[in-house]
Amino acid sequence: MMLTTTSTGYDETRLGFQRRDPHRPAVIFPVTSTDEVQEAVRYAIGNDLRIAVQAAGHGVIEGIDGGVLIATAGFHGVTVDAANRTAWIEAGATWRDVLAATAPYGLAPLSGSAPGVGAISYTLGGGLGLMARRFGYAADHVRRIEVVTTDGVARNAEDDPDLFWALRGGGGNFGVVTGIEVDLFEVPTIFGGSLYFDLVEYPEVPEVWREWTRTVPEEVTSAIAILPIPDIPQVPAPLRGKYIGQIQLAILGDRGAELIAPLKAIGTPVLDTVGELPYVDSGQVFAEPERPDAYTSLNALLTDLDALKTLPGPDAPRMHVIGIRHLGGALARRPEIPNAVGHREAAYSLTVLTPGTGVAASDVLEPWREATIGRALNFTFAKLAPEEVAEAYDDYARLVELRRRYDPDRRLWANHQL
Repeated sequence: MMLTTTSTGYDETRLGFQRRDPHRPAVIFPVTSTDEVQEAVRYAIGNDLRIAVQAAGHGVIEGIDGGVLIATAGFHGVTVDAANRTAWIEAGATWRDVLAATAPYGLAPLSGSAPGVGAISYTLGGGLGLMARRFGYAADHVRRIEVVTTDGVARNAEDDPDLFWALRGGGGNFGVVTGIEVDLFEVPTIFGGSLYFDLVEYPEVPEVWREWTRTVPEEVTSAIAILPIPDIPQVPAPLRGKYIGQIQLAILGDRGAELIAPLKAIGTPVLDTVGELPYVDSGQVFAEPERPDAYTSLNALLTDLDALKTLPGPDAPRMHVIGIRHLGGALARRPEIPNAVGHREAAYSLTVLTPGTGVAASDVLEPWREATIGRALNFTFAKLAPEEVAEAYDDYARLVELRRRYDPDRRLWANHQL
C-alpha cells in the first residue's frame, strides 16, 4: 500500500512524536515486512527520491520534504528465544513492545528511559539505557542485523564487518534496518524510581548527587533532571509550580535501599517513587511525558560536572529541562565485536532540552566547553553542521567513507547526516 498527500491516513501516518518539523513526504509506504521495505526502496530508486524512515518519530530533526517515508509502526513483531536469551525485534517495535514480549520470561532488554521510543533507532544510535553502567550500550549487545541497503537488496549486516560496525552506533545512514537480534538479561525486577526534591528548599541536590556518583558500583545507573514544573492539573499535586531536582534511579541487586541512603539523607522529597519495580514497568523510573510535542535539544559528553552552578535556575527567561546521566562502568569498555559508539571515556552526559519550536539553547552549554569531549546524537534534537556531527565519533572519517560506499547517492534522510 502507498499513501499520497490526498490519501486517507496520510497525516496520521507521517506525524511522529516530535512535532517541531514533521515529515512532509510525497508518498508513504506503511510497511509490515522486509519485502515491503524493499518495494519502497526500489520505488525511491526508480523515481530518484530520497528516503526517510520512521517508527515512533522521537528523534526527527528535520522532516523530509517530498520523497518517500517508510513508516514502520505496523512492522513491530518481537520474537523471544528464552533459551538463548535473545530477542528478534522488527523495524517498528518500540521498547514497550519488547518489554511486553520479554517480561513473561523474566528477561529484560537494554531498553531506554522512554518505553515509547523505537527500539531499533535507539540501538542504531548507541542506546544509553537503564542498566547501562552494568551492561554497556544497547549497540554492544546486537548479534544480528537485517538491513535493506539503498540498492534495494536485503542483507545480513553481520556478514559484512564494515557494515555491522557502522550500523551499531552510526545511526540510519547506511540502510533501512528491518530487524535486529539483541541479547536479553535475567532481570525481572529493579530497585528504581525517582526522588523529586524541591531545589528551592534543597539547592544542594545536584552537587550531592554528583558526589554520590563517584562512589556507587556499576549496578547503579542514575541520572538527574532539573526542571521547572508548571502549575497545571495534569501534574501530580506535590510537584505543581516547583523547581524540581528529579534523581532517577535504576539499581540491580538487593542493596538498593542501602545504596541510596546518602540521597535520602538530603531531606524529605516532595515525591518519592523509589522501590522494587517489575522491569516491564521501568518507564516509571524517568516518568517522561508521552504526549507528542515540539522540542529541541543539545548534548555534551563531559569529563566532570564542575560547572553545575552555571545551569539555569527557576527564574530563567526560557524553560529548559536539564538532564545529566552518569556514565562509566561497562559503558567505558569496548565490546568484543567493535562498533561505532564513540567517547567511551566520558563520565557524564548533559542534555539541555527546550520545549517549543525555537532554536536550541547553545548558550546553556557554553560554560561546559572545557569539560566537553564530544556529544551523544541520540540526545541531540537539532540540526548540526558536519563538524558538529563529527564530535560524536572517534572515527568519523571511516563512517563518512562507509556512507559513500553504502549510500553513494545520499538517498537516506537520516536524523544526523554523515
